[in-house]
Amino acid sequence: MANGTLRLSVNESSSAVKAARAHITDLDGRVVKVTEYPWWHDHFVFPGTAIVALSEGDYCVVVERGPEYVPGSAEFSIRPDSETNVQVEISRFVDMPGHGWWPGDLHVHRPPENIELLMRAEDLHVAPVITWWNNKNYWANRPIPEHALVQFDGNRFYDVMAGEDERNGGAFLYYGELAPIDLLHCDKEYPSPLSISMASKKSGDNWIDIEKPFWWDVSAALALGFCSSIGIANNHMCRSSMYEGEAWGKPRDVARLPAPRGNGYWSQEIYYEILNAGIRIPPSAGSASGVLPNPVGYNRVYVQIDPQRDGKLSWETWWDGLRSGRSFVTNGPMLIVKANGELPGHVFQSTGPIDISLSAEILTQENIPYVEVIKNGAINHTVPFNDFKRSGSLGTLQFEESGWFIVRAVTDNSKTFRFASTAPFYVETGKQNMRISRASAQFFLDWVRERIARIKHDDPEKLMEILRHHHEAEKFWRRQVKHANAP
Repeated sequence: MANGTLRLSVNESSSAVKAARAHITDLDGRVVKVTEYPWWHDHFVFPGTAIVALSEGDYCVVVERGPEYVPGSAEFSIRPDSETNVQVEISRFVDMPGHGWWPGDLHVHRPPENIELLMRAEDLHVAPVITWWNNKNYWANRPIPEHALVQFDGNRFYDVMAGEDERNGGAFLYYGELAPIDLLHCDKEYPSPLSISMASKKSGDNWIDIEKPFWWDVSAALALGFCSSIGIANNHMCRSSMYEGEAWGKPRDVARLPAPRGNGYWSQEIYYEILNAGIRIPPSAGSASGVLPNPVGYNRVYVQIDPQRDGKLSWETWWDGLRSGRSFVTNGPMLIVKANGELPGHVFQSTGPIDISLSAEILTQENIPYVEVIKNGAINHTVPFNDFKRSGSLGTLQFEESGWFIVRAVTDNSKTFRFASTAPFYVETGKQNMRISRASAQFFLDWVRERIARIKHDDPEKLMEILRHHHEAEKFWRRQVKHANAP
């Protein structure tokens, strides 16, 4: 079939669009692969204008630029030996950095040489780039850069020395390493990812992320205390579908949490068990673009920079904000919540009962049936979104004892788990600073025992070494059960 040329450009009324993402299909919905620009799964990114060779026929193009823009689309025809000019209009939906919120994606598997264009195309500001992962090492035949951290466009940052250890126990993501950790000689269990993580944590001021809550080694990792965040907006949540199973992780009850969105709710539920068990760890987000179908930045975490540090974005202030929990995770809605005027991550301290008033600004391009206020792992109350009208009150919470709460908004998208969730707010009342649920601590004690029973290795000495950290974790969870102060 004869070819023609598409000249695609993007226009946005308030500013020049330097880059965007495009999805081209024929009119039957079949994806058309484009090789002239960085391509992944069903889309490519381009610097504002693209020239693409296409076969004769009729097509549709959808152009997006992350969740802060309203997408644009157009239908067009290609004729032999001719050029078709298509201009797609997009519009800014919200300017989150203008309100002090800066987005990052903590799980990116795309080539470092494409990262700057990818980040511009998604209007993303922070991205650790996974360049070593099990038996893959981008640096195997390349010199390790003297400076792994790159700043460009003034306020965009990426680190090309991030890595991932993904084996039978699940996946841990590493940020801030000076060189790749050697994983080439690891088998599925030995040396234990727990040993590698603990050694890495001792060697420097790095950051280790639990990539998903349901991985088998999560219970032990929480007990050993080396992880800094956990991915509740993770790569099983995709742009137009769900990766519906738990892979080699702890399976959910599919009768109670059916596909397609059950896996998303399972991630949330486990996170709530973690908080109930007395572990304070902020939520993170990652898309795994380059492995899963997602674009870069589909799952993202927004961090509010500490105004006491001038509110200026830097690599360090962003991670400090994430550590403090001044954040929310999303793959769609924008969810800005304050409690008694405080941002997520705040610890309310009171000598007695305390009332906490919630206010929010919520912006969404998809329907949200209701906003959920979750207290100590259970829905305390909901607010119909139609009654909310973008901003206003989410009601009042009453705490007579210590605990925590989160605000969550789940859209009614039937194909995927599209949502936003704040990081936790914490409440400490009287002498009881930390609420520890006996049921939640028992949940993780049972979990670590189940994991111990599943671990197998042909070498008895290596098996003993693998199990050592899990037995330490078992002791920790026994203590948590013993010292629990809530049901």
